[in-house]
Amino acid sequence: MVKLDPDMPSRLLRTQEAAHFLGLSLRTLEKHRTYGTGPTYRKIGGRVVYSVEDLQAWTEQGARKSTSEQTSRKVYPARPLTAEEQGKL
Repeated sequence: MVKLDPDMPSRLLRTQEAAHFLGLSLRTLEKHRTYGTGPTYRKIGGRVVYSVEDLQAWTEQGARKSTSEQTSRKVYPARPLTAEEQGKL
């Protein structure tokens, strides 16, 4: 059995695994990447990969305790952003 070094970074997920982790369709996550509205990703060779920490951090942007809670952080839909929305990133 291989012991993992706690100082090593977590496993990187490919797009399909990351989409499953987030509960999104593969296509939706690809659109987020295209529009710049999704989680941070890395390009290694021709492969796109996501760290679990980056996926969790992205979802935390949408965390709320009530529907009336106002916050400056937002998870935008997978679409081109308006100029006003881009200024808030």
